[in-house]
Amino acid sequence: MSKIVSQLFVSVDGVVEAPEQWHFPYHDDQMAAAVAEQLDEADTLLLGRRTYEVFASSWPGRGSEVPFADRINSMRKLVASTTMTSPEWHNSTVIRGEVSAELAALKQDRGGHITVSGSLTLVRSLLRDNVLDELQLLVHPIVVGGGERLFPHDGDRIPLRLVHSATFSSGVLHLTYRSA
Repeated sequence: MSKIVSQLFVSVDGVVEAPEQWHFPYHDDQMAAAVAEQLDEADTLLLGRRTYEVFASSWPGRGSEVPFADRINSMRKLVASTTMTSPEWHNSTVIRGEVSAELAALKQDRGGHITVSGSLTLVRSLLRDNVLDELQLLVHPIVVGGGERLFPHDGDRIPLRLVHSATFSSGVLHLTYRSA
């Protein structure tokens, strides 16, 4: 049985939007190793439509000299979308309808993990539906001040249990949660 695991970059004030604007000063070998470990355990990349479109417009043009490019480009990709019909990026399939139900069934028949990158709306729904097995947060020591936050002020209450924590030399906290 496989797991669905989300790994998100988040600021101390809970912002997950546009990490390319604040994340890179904290990226170091420890963070690269954590991201690589998550990616190595997975055989499928799960994305929401908007994140898929961003990834599909940039990753296919990256070569072996870019870390993770070969891995990401060759992986099986699932896109949760009600509007997309024909994904063009290699090895991509659209999941329509009851995404959580389809993923719960898919987890039963697989060996490798399914990793979710970005895709905040999707992550929230998987958490709410108790389909997300692990939520890994890479909490950066910065207050961004504005942008979409991991959890909205009027969101659902979802109890979590901390199962792993590490502090990187950059000050980033690597926290892993599972359902409580």
